[in-house]
Amino acid sequence: MIMHSLPLAFLLGDATLMELFIKGGPIMWPILLVSFIGFTVVVERLLFIFRENSHREPEVVEKMLEQVEKRDIESALAIGRQSKDFVAKILVYTLSNREYSLSNAFIRASGQELARFGQGMATLDTVITAAPLLGLLGTVTGMMRTFGSMTGDISSAAANITGGVAEALIATACGLAIAVTALMPYNYLNARAEEAKHEVADASNALEILIKKSESNAVAS
Repeated sequence: MIMHSLPLAFLLGDATLMELFIKGGPIMWPILLVSFIGFTVVVERLLFIFRENSHREPEVVEKMLEQVEKRDIESALAIGRQSKDFVAKILVYTLSNREYSLSNAFIRASGQELARFGQGMATLDTVITAAPLLGLLGTVTGMMRTFGSMTGDISSAAANITGGVAEALIATACGLAIAVTALMPYNYLNARAEEAKHEVADASNALEILIKKSESNAVAS
């Protein structure tokens, strides 16, 4: 009798989280797994972004470019090697391999650094896509349970019918809640990755211009 009254208690807003989970049906377990994966990825990515932001030193990048313009590559390398800024690391690798291929060195270094900003994004995108679909699956199974209970005496099967409706609503709500919650950090992380790409592109353009400028000055002198 108590178990039969739980779905009704939920509809009245008196259910606990554990009761909510149980009444959501078996589909709540994969939903829980998806939510855990999404939470783990979001926390790890936010910590990564915080760490990278704390290592950003635009002034170091500017000093390196100033030394490149003066054709003092060794000083530029010495400045860059002391920094943990990802743009400075790209410039250090590029300038260290300039004698072989400046452009290829920059592409390789920038690709490695930017790949770090994209880690986990595919997983988070999968979580955002899968969560509402799992909720929809829970809706289907819940409604199947509801219609399956509509046999014989409807009044005696009222608790099972209510339980099926509750299962459908809980699964749908949880799936949508996970997707919406994960969408906000996903957009932020995407925006930060795009910002990193712009920072790298700006450094690439500045490096190319300054090297061409220094070469032209050397030829003119």
